[in-house]
Amino acid sequence: MSRLRRSPPRNPCKRRNEPFSVFPFSFRLFPFPCRPFPLKPPPFHWWRTVFYLIPAVTLYTIVLGTASLLSTVFDRGGNFGHRCARAWAWLILKTTGVRVRVFGLEHVDPSCSYVVAANHQSIYDIPIVFTSLPLQLRIVAKDSLGRIPFLGWHLQRTGHLLVDRTNPGAGILKRMAQLVHGARSLIVFPEGTRSADGRVGRFKGGIFLLAIDSALPVLPVSIARSRFVMMKGRLMVCPAEVTLTVHEPITTTGIAREQARELAERVRDVVRSGLVQGDEDVVGNKDEPQRT
Repeated sequence: MSRLRRSPPRNPCKRRNEPFSVFPFSFRLFPFPCRPFPLKPPPFHWWRTVFYLIPAVTLYTIVLGTASLLSTVFDRGGNFGHRCARAWAWLILKTTGVRVRVFGLEHVDPSCSYVVAANHQSIYDIPIVFTSLPLQLRIVAKDSLGRIPFLGWHLQRTGHLLVDRTNPGAGILKRMAQLVHGARSLIVFPEGTRSADGRVGRFKGGIFLLAIDSALPVLPVSIARSRFVMMKGRLMVCPAEVTLTVHEPITTTGIAREQARELAERVRDVVRSGLVQGDEDVVGNKDEPQRT
């Protein structure tokens, strides 16, 4: 019986006559057969974000953060610091190419304090709100942000609420009462996280409980299409047109603490009324915006 001849084992390191694919369309890491993959360069806006926008925003933060910190020597209320924050927000939007159309400013009284409750789609929502509303705004942020150079120092020194979420304590209610005394407003995003698809998530009731205890009216705000500026989980910023709609304030006077959940749902419904399903456009206001 003749024996079958076995071919010697193949050496994967041995060079073969198989050509490499040509860069930049595709290439192979190894000379032995494998599935090639395309080498596509990142899109233009990625390069623009990494090498232009991030350095620019860093510069704005250092310069205006320093000016804000120096101002707290003679302005402990943070009013000049808020002007620095608005200038910072305006510069970011202009540099990025974000145009904001604002509706409903007739519902805002700059001499009053509000809890401004908005839907949350993008990290650009804060610059959008700061630039659009004629209010002395403060934010509720994690206490860990206070350790970030310049930005965190600004938050600590200009009256923003840095809260330990694991143990917020009763001190936040006292600080919210100080906001009322200084005619300042608090901006909150009751969803607690950014929406990836533009849909408005469930509003958490805790902040509305604080609004009831502080007797602060709630100012609902709808932000449309800001998610297209910077998609969640993606390091790339693109120019876009965003719409911000201010709704009529909702008073909390006479509302019991047990009704905080109902108040949260009511505010959510109002915010959703400023958006269409999927946040593809803004609901029906065809008038010219009051500010761009």
